[in-house]
Amino acid sequence: MPHIAMVSIPFHGHVNPSLEIVRALVARGHRVTYANGASFADTIRDTGAELKPIESSLPAGDDDWSGDQIDHLTLFLDDAIAMLPQLRAAYEDDRPDLFLYDIAGAPARILGERWGIPAIQLSPTFVAWDGFEQDMAPMIEAMRADPRGADYYRRFTEWLTSTGFRITDGPSFLGRPDRSLALIPRALQPNADRVDPAVYDFVGPILGDRSAQGTWTRPQAGEKIQAGEKAGEKVLLVSLGSAFTKHPDFYRRCIAAFGTLPGWHTVLQIGNQVDPSELGDVPDTVEVHQWVPQLAILEQADAFLTHAGMGGSSEGLWCGVPMIAAPQAADQFANAEQLAALGVARVIDSATATADELREALRAVTTEAVQGRSAELKAEVRAQGGTDRAATLIEKSI
Repeated sequence: MPHIAMVSIPFHGHVNPSLEIVRALVARGHRVTYANGASFADTIRDTGAELKPIESSLPAGDDDWSGDQIDHLTLFLDDAIAMLPQLRAAYEDDRPDLFLYDIAGAPARILGERWGIPAIQLSPTFVAWDGFEQDMAPMIEAMRADPRGADYYRRFTEWLTSTGFRITDGPSFLGRPDRSLALIPRALQPNADRVDPAVYDFVGPILGDRSAQGTWTRPQAGEKIQAGEKAGEKVLLVSLGSAFTKHPDFYRRCIAAFGTLPGWHTVLQIGNQVDPSELGDVPDTVEVHQWVPQLAILEQADAFLTHAGMGGSSEGLWCGVPMIAAPQAADQFANAEQLAALGVARVIDSATATADELREALRAVTTEAVQGRSAELKAEVRAQGGTDRAATLIEKSI
């Protein structure tokens, strides 16, 4: 029975994309182990994989992710350095036939080379293209000009050199894998025509069966949802994802914008960092939840206000739902601009958008033209193969 080892970090955005692939590989008769934090033990075991517990040094709460991109990259580097000896200890006497790794689980690549084991990156975000380094040069040089950035790149090179890995440049180590499956819609990939098909395969978003997360029923027009109130004919989902959700003022503006909008019913996810009492009076046309079964709602929704994380963006395209993009951090800004360029989204600034501007954005993305374009991309995304194609490509590498 081939042994496949998956390596990631304990964050939903880095774990969720791999789960259905792991489940499929187990169903095909492979033994799969998954190195990750104990907080994801139940989630991992539910796929049939065995947990290899490792500890992550990454902050768990929103407030602990203060600072800018350099500070965040430094946290990921510290975590990678701490991860490598843990992986070595976990697999020294139980070596796999193949490593799969999330981009934040890249230390698996080092062990793979040292032990002669192939390694495939499962990328939950966009990948490098021909000329990527040149295109990113101004940003990287600006980071290197900052003493903190210079220290980050120096430490990265010193660490890679100490491991004996053949690549000693940090960005190349992370961004230039030997083999990669991109778990995103090709439509979200910048410069997709310049991505090397010998290295990268786009298999589309890996969503799988989400029934365990619960269900949601769309209120019908004229149906009473609470005493004296009627549900709207259309549904808007508002969600800023699972990480950076502490934005009570933005949620209040959403309630003001959409709560009295004729013909609309709004589902508002606020996360666990905001107390519902901070939102003030909430009309019955707005549901407020700390967490929702997002995919179940999107399959029935007419519009989606999203932080434009790769997961949410991919799910929006999968379901053919027009989007309002309110990026918060990291790749979300690039995703938001790409969605707008595709003709399926309007980009807003969540820090400054007024209730009137939010309503106007909703009107702009619910036209026939945007709805038609969303339907086209839905068909395109669903034709990329998903879980079955990903599992087949992985098996060919064992």
